[in-house]
Amino acid sequence: MAQDSGSRTLISAAQLRRGKGKYLYWTLLTLVVLGFTLVFIGPLYWMVTGALKTGQEVAQTPPTLWPRHPNFSNYVSAWQNLNLSKLLFNTFYYAAGAVLFQLVLDTAAAYAFSKLRPALGNVILGAMLATLMIPTIVLVVPQYVTVIDLPILHLNMLDSPFAIWLPLVTNAFNIFLLKRFFDSIPEELMAAAQVDGAGPLRTLWSIILPMSRPILGVVSIFAVTYVWKDFLWPKLVMPSPETRTVSVGIYAFSGGSSQNEIIAASVIAAIPTVIIFLLFQRNIMSGLTAGSVKG
Repeated sequence: MAQDSGSRTLISAAQLRRGKGKYLYWTLLTLVVLGFTLVFIGPLYWMVTGALKTGQEVAQTPPTLWPRHPNFSNYVSAWQNLNLSKLLFNTFYYAAGAVLFQLVLDTAAAYAFSKLRPALGNVILGAMLATLMIPTIVLVVPQYVTVIDLPILHLNMLDSPFAIWLPLVTNAFNIFLLKRFFDSIPEELMAAAQVDGAGPLRTLWSIILPMSRPILGVVSIFAVTYVWKDFLWPKLVMPSPETRTVSVGIYAFSGGSSQNEIIAASVIAAIPTVIIFLLFQRNIMSGLTAGSVKG
């Protein structure tokens, strides 16, 4: 009985062993998998093959499934004409800073909420989580006003990486994610550290962080992908051509470049995030589910 309940699904094993039920099940499963595969892979396939086509072939209707004469020089032209090396370096620099700031400050906030339990901590955490209900576009104007005239210090942070880094620190979702993971760490370990004379910072450094590598990896990946794909905010706070991110730079050059070059540049810009996902997809899944079971 235990084995049967552990493997129970919507369709029983007996129904799957029957002739029509078996073929119907696998037919539907194949169609669903193929449908979702086409939905997700189709745009990527069009983008990669479109970069190999001529401008006329890209614009023609109906489109061709494969370029008649594949031309890899579009990638070379996009790299040189759009100054992609500089744009990619800027984006990587902003992403690395965002990871550092979020790991330090968001981890400290989550640790305080989870283990130190300050006065009114639940109220503050609830207020932070309430900000997740506010559309991001609503926050653009107040954030921009803050960036051009930082309160108290009265600094203009336009074209400064801090204009990208500081707004990303106030990430209620990451703080909540980290807190939930820290909640799953047994209190016995905290008590043992206190007995050994470890203070809150030593406990965080020696016990909490080594056990939190999966969730810290998830937060890092989220920070990198967010900076890499963001467009509106970098366009507002990085107006100089020398400080643009790759998404803003491609858009800025789109008016004077051919369509196939822009597509090729988009493919090159997407490669780093695809590599990151392929390398760390197991870390993403393990980190998201690691704090779901307490104990």
